[in-house]
Amino acid sequence: MEEKKKSPRRIRLTTMQIVALGFFGVIFLGGVLLWLPFSNQKPIEFIDALFTSVTCVCVTGLVTVVPAEQFTLAGQVIMMLLIQIGGLGVIACMASFFLILGKRISMKGRILIQQAYGLDTLSGLVKFIIRILKGTFLVEGIGAALFMFKFIPEFGVLRGIWYGVFHSISAFCNAGVDIIGNSSFMEYVSSPLINFTTMFLIVSAGLGFTVWHDVASNTRDVIKKKMPKKRILTKLGLQSKVVIVTTAILLLSGTLGYFILEYNNPATIGNLNIFEKFMASAFQSVTTRTAGFATVSQSALTESSRLLGCVLMFIGGSPGGTAGGIKTTTMAMVLLTVICVLRGKRDTECFGRRIELDVIRSAITILIITFVFWLCGVAALTIFEPGKDVLNLMYEVSSAMGTVGLSADLTPYLTRGSHIVLMILMYVGRIGPMTMALVFAGRADKAAQFRELPAKRIMIG
Repeated sequence: MEEKKKSPRRIRLTTMQIVALGFFGVIFLGGVLLWLPFSNQKPIEFIDALFTSVTCVCVTGLVTVVPAEQFTLAGQVIMMLLIQIGGLGVIACMASFFLILGKRISMKGRILIQQAYGLDTLSGLVKFIIRILKGTFLVEGIGAALFMFKFIPEFGVLRGIWYGVFHSISAFCNAGVDIIGNSSFMEYVSSPLINFTTMFLIVSAGLGFTVWHDVASNTRDVIKKKMPKKRILTKLGLQSKVVIVTTAILLLSGTLGYFILEYNNPATIGNLNIFEKFMASAFQSVTTRTAGFATVSQSALTESSRLLGCVLMFIGGSPGGTAGGIKTTTMAMVLLTVICVLRGKRDTECFGRRIELDVIRSAITILIITFVFWLCGVAALTIFEPGKDVLNLMYEVSSAMGTVGLSADLTPYLTRGSHIVLMILMYVGRIGPMTMALVFAGRADKAAQFRELPAKRIMIG
């Protein structure tokens, strides 16, 4: 009697592992395409092509080569597509692909979307993805049109249109990659059109798609007169309120901080008029929230400004969008917990609501894991780059970890070891440090989640 052949064991991946592998696959494919001759104006090493792919997919902006001088039109188109995929996310792009083909998204696919965007329900997921796509292309289209008013007179019709489209996608996806030259947007430091268009794109995407949906729903109710105008803010969900308030505080404090710290610095904003100084300070505050475009030299910033930049880059944007960092909501939850503990409150409270303990534990975990990755990155760069200014290395690591892309004119001159470290940090920063930890943790032990152990107290502080 023949033995029954055992069927091969199917490898079951968690959502986190699928996301991580999806990003890795896109990055590697992008690196190969950018390495091929048709993508380059001159020979390029594979590690530089791979670094460029990482910075595009992870929507960061750090580069080891000058894209405008290195890549052909084909290479720049590949970069733009990688940025768009990285901005929307692998899961959203896969869902979009199925929708375009007219295929039904399976239950497993719906669960992936739900977990990837942290949604509470499985209903309406297809509509949610469609809203993301419509909103993304609408805002990117508006940004491209505004950019064209500046770029067409300067570069001609065809190049002006191309530059408008590329930089609108790059700004909306918080990538910060440009194809103009080697000085980012520094020559446009006095241009209100370029500055405010870029800031609009960065902030709108940095708020997160779930906040978009919430704000759009409330606005629609006001337009249809289902709700009075004065209640449009109070009816927002708790996450939307936290995101909007925290974002506003960070942007305003960052603008004021840069304005004061750089006011008399002739190498940055010292020679500009008052309006231009405020505009440049606001741009710097916005771009450190994971965008990567620069209108002033980052290496010329004062040490205090670079330290402020490290803090803003570490925090980053908001969840469910194109931004990186630990996210505004994470920082808000940690700070609110500290405040509530100091006030002797048992629970973390926010806008008259009690925050669940699981959320607080996740926020603290994300903060600590991100800090550990950041610290390891700084330590690695100090080993590979002996003699270089530690603050500049911190700035570089913060930029990579927060998927920002700002550099104190350092990235191209680092060793290959440092480039590998930065690629790892950009990858971890894009998929999320906690996601990276869960990739290796595997599936949760459900039995351990519900076990009760004897309680004890220990001394702390």
